[in-house]
Amino acid sequence: MCRPITIKPGAKVDLADIDPRRIDGDWDKDSAYEQIERNTEQSRELAYRLYAENRRSVLIVLQGMDTAGKDGTIRVVLTGINPQSCQIVAFKQPSTEERDHDFLWRIHKAVPRRGNIGIFNRSHYEDVLVVRVHNLVPKSEWKTRYRRINEFEELLVEGRMTLVKCFLHISKEEQRERLQARLDNPDKRWKFSKADLEERKLWDDYQDAYRVAVESCNTKHAPWYIIPSDRKWYRNLVVSQLLLDTLKQMDPQIPDAEEGLEGIVVE
Repeated sequence: MCRPITIKPGAKVDLADIDPRRIDGDWDKDSAYEQIERNTEQSRELAYRLYAENRRSVLIVLQGMDTAGKDGTIRVVLTGINPQSCQIVAFKQPSTEERDHDFLWRIHKAVPRRGNIGIFNRSHYEDVLVVRVHNLVPKSEWKTRYRRINEFEELLVEGRMTLVKCFLHISKEEQRERLQARLDNPDKRWKFSKADLEERKLWDDYQDAYRVAVESCNTKHAPWYIIPSDRKWYRNLVVSQLLLDTLKQMDPQIPDAEEGLEGIVVE
């Protein structure tokens, strides 16, 4: 069975020791997508029950280097799930209004409602990643954010939200190939920016920032899942299985109907 890589809370992690091309099990692209289809079919039914139950929610956090596949994961894993029960938020640079509040203000506003599955394409972790790498705030500020993130996530969990935090782990060479593929394809060139090349020069700094974020915010109530992502099909398989396992464990139930409906005939 395919599974993400997990780290015990409090343990150290070296991303360089984790193979982005790792595969657990005897999978290939065809068998993976057959399993993804089965997973999404089951997740669709469980998501319907979660929506009907309207007592709990799921938040999937997708983080990763540029080209890691956040958009592609969303497209594949959520296929067929009722859009009414999904909330997808992509976090860009904060607006003037957002900068006038604490860094978690815009995040808390975007968490999914009860009954829904929320997906964050990037997230509050940008405030200990890009902010750290580019020195956008003093070190004395961003160093306190790991603790505040843990407290924030604990608050969400206490409010009956299940967090599924996925770090989509790719290699530097795979990123190079994906960036070049965007440049070579006129239909995908719109996704490329010259700024991507400047960010790529900071690869080692970002890897270190991710390492610290995973180590510091890998808690029992909100663990990190590291997803080997050099192979897109395997990345999608692992995340789809992770979502299905999460929903199965939650086991949402259809609520009881209003009393006295037996024998009613609609004319």
